[in-house]
Amino acid sequence: MAKILGIDLGTTFSAMAIVESGEAKIIENKEGARTTPSIVAISKSGERVVGVLAKRQAVTNPTNTIFSVKRLIGRKFTDPEVQRDKKLLPYEIRESADGGVDVKMGDKWLNPAEISAMILQKLKADAEAKLVKQLPMQLLPARHILTTLKEKQQKLPEKLPVLKLTEL
Repeated sequence: MAKILGIDLGTTFSAMAIVESGEAKIIENKEGARTTPSIVAISKSGERVVGVLAKRQAVTNPTNTIFSVKRLIGRKFTDPEVQRDKKLLPYEIRESADGGVDVKMGDKWLNPAEISAMILQKLKADAEAKLVKQLPMQLLPARHILTTLKEKQQKLPEKLPVLKLTEL
């Protein structure tokens, strides 16, 4: 049976696991930690960094260090929570064409799902390196996220071909 990678995409930290002998086993990331900060950044040299490396540059490059982006998935820009966050976040957010939220990262505007996908891609790559094999990528969102996506009629962008949304 092929190994399936499970990823818990958290607002603050993310983790990944596989099932071995009927037991879930947490896989360490390439830095050797069991959790990865759910942070994406564009370094001053223009390189995209995710996890610990992104967290390290948060103090010196706050406007290009994106954290807690999962909070913005499926929300309308006019939502009071989003308006409160807008005042507190060091990075820019704006209303998207569909009334949702876009986040400025470097010189691009991305939606929160695209930024979350960058975290998922990093975790998948770390797992493949650890397991020395390529894994199929499926997104198994928590029930409340799936419900929110359906209720708000938000879809993951078509630009994210590495993800397959699956409901258990």
